[in-house]
Amino acid sequence: MIRIQNLTKDYGLVRAVDHVNFEINEGEILGFLGPNGAGKTTTLRMITCFLSPTSGSIEIENMNIKNKQLEIKRLIGYLPEHNPLYVDMTVYDYLKFIADIRKIPNFGHRIKEVIKQCGLNGVVHKSINTLSKGYKQRVGFAQAILHDPKILILDEPTSGLDPNQIVEIRELIKELGKKKTLIISSHILQEVQAVCDRIVIINEGKIVADGSTEELQSAFNNKTKLKLELIANKDEITAIVDNIKEIALLSISPLKEKTFSVEIEFDSTNDKRAEIFNFIKSKEWTLLEMYRENVSLEAVFRNLTIEGGKR
Repeated sequence: MIRIQNLTKDYGLVRAVDHVNFEINEGEILGFLGPNGAGKTTTLRMITCFLSPTSGSIEIENMNIKNKQLEIKRLIGYLPEHNPLYVDMTVYDYLKFIADIRKIPNFGHRIKEVIKQCGLNGVVHKSINTLSKGYKQRVGFAQAILHDPKILILDEPTSGLDPNQIVEIRELIKELGKKKTLIISSHILQEVQAVCDRIVIINEGKIVADGSTEELQSAFNNKTKLKLELIANKDEITAIVDNIKEIALLSISPLKEKTFSVEIEFDSTNDKRAEIFNFIKSKEWTLLEMYRENVSLEAVFRNLTIEGGKR
C-alpha cells in the first residue's frame, strides 16, 4: 500500500532523511522508531504530504505524492505529536468543524460513531480546554479517523499520558488496527512491542533495522541465551560444555540443595536446545525449567542507535 524509495530530505546543508527505503503492507501496524533528531517526524510529514521530499518517491495505492497530494490526503488520518485542537470549542463543535472541512456527508451519524469508538460519550458537550490529557488525545484520535481513512499515522500517541491512559489508548490503537493500516512513531518501546506487527528503526536519517520484534531480537549479536533450572550434581554440570560443541556455559547459580540455575549461550543459527535436553536426559538429571531469554527491544534499539550499530 505504501512504497518509499530513496527518500531524502535536506534542510540547507543538513540531511534529515537519507535515502530511506521501506514498504508498508495493507492492514499492517508498523512501529517507526528512532532517537530524537533521527528523521522520524520528517519522514511522517512527507508521507502525509505536509513536506515535499528533496529527492526520492512515496507512492500510496499507486499514487505519487508529487502529483496526487489531495487524493492521498483523503486516504490518511494524522495525529501529530502536538495534538492540534481548538480548545475553546466543545468536543462536538470541533468534530463538526473537522467534518465540514473534510466535506463528510451525513456527518451527524459519523460523529456519533466516532464519539462512541473513541469513548467520548461523557464529554461531548464539554469545552476541550477542560478535558484531561487522555481525553484530549482521544479527541485527536477522533478527528484523525472522522473521515474513515484507510491509513492512520500516529506520532507519539501516548506522550504525556499516565499509565491508565496509556492502557486505554493502546486498546484503542489495537481496535483501529483491525480495519486500518497504522504507522506509529513512539519513544515508548513497550507500547510499540505491544501493538505493532513490524518495527522499522531509523538513525541519523537512515534505516538501520526492519523486522518483527522477534526477528530484531534474534538478530542481535546472533546469540541465543538459554536458562535452565536443574536438580543435578554441580560438579557434573560443567560436563555439558565438553559433550556439546559450540555452546558456552555462562553461569551456574545455586537455588537450593542440588538445584541450580544454569545459563548457556550458543549461535542463533544453530539451535542446540534438543541436544541440551537429550544430554540432561542421558545424565538422569531433573529438568525443572528451560526457556530462551530474548534480548530486550531496548537493548536492540540502543545497539543500533547509540552504540553505532555494532553487533
